[in-house]
Amino acid sequence: MKKLLYITVNPKLDVALSKGRQIGKVFLEAIRQEQPDINIDEMDLYTMEIPEVDMDLLYARAKLSFMGFTFDQLTDIEREKISKMRALADRFIDADYYVFVTPLWNLGSPAILKAFLDNLFITDKTFTNTESGPKGLLTNRKAIHIQTRGGIYSTGPLVELENGDRFLTNALRFLGMEVMEPVIAEGMDHFPKQAADIMEKAKAKAVVAAQAMIKDPVRI
Repeated sequence: MKKLLYITVNPKLDVALSKGRQIGKVFLEAIRQEQPDINIDEMDLYTMEIPEVDMDLLYARAKLSFMGFTFDQLTDIEREKISKMRALADRFIDADYYVFVTPLWNLGSPAILKAFLDNLFITDKTFTNTESGPKGLLTNRKAIHIQTRGGIYSTGPLVELENGDRFLTNALRFLGMEVMEPVIAEGMDHFPKQAADIMEKAKAKAVVAAQAMIKDPVRI
């Protein structure tokens, strides 16, 4: 049975209050229609305890990756924090498909998403270092980003300032994933009278993307 990890990143927990969650809901409904037996694991980052890379976790990672320490040689607090990081990474690795639903805030994604992604970069678990450079180990997996934007960033002077989708795409590709074309709903704050039409078009794109995610083979 295939598994999809559905990751929402928005403090607006009520679907009615979040445009991104509304588009994501349409995406999930389309996925279930295409593959009714798919296992969907939902992660809402704002309701989870996400380990932050503090001094303890920073040293624990270094000790295990290149300083020659074993897990048992770590301090109690280092073992506790690295165990939480590994558990989160294991849950992430266990999926075949990934959906991220985020808003664009201040040119990037909410900070909690960066904290979450920091837990996934584990040497010889999600990527490895080779003579030709780092190589992602999370191959044969497919991901997509559903993002809402108040302004217009796909064209015009703000194109180079969008760092939410760009960073997420780079991070997932670094880990070895195939990243699909994102589903973007933008301009709803700048053009409020067009917001309903923008949302409908984004939902239609979400349906097409969901169908493609399931039907098309991974190209990595």
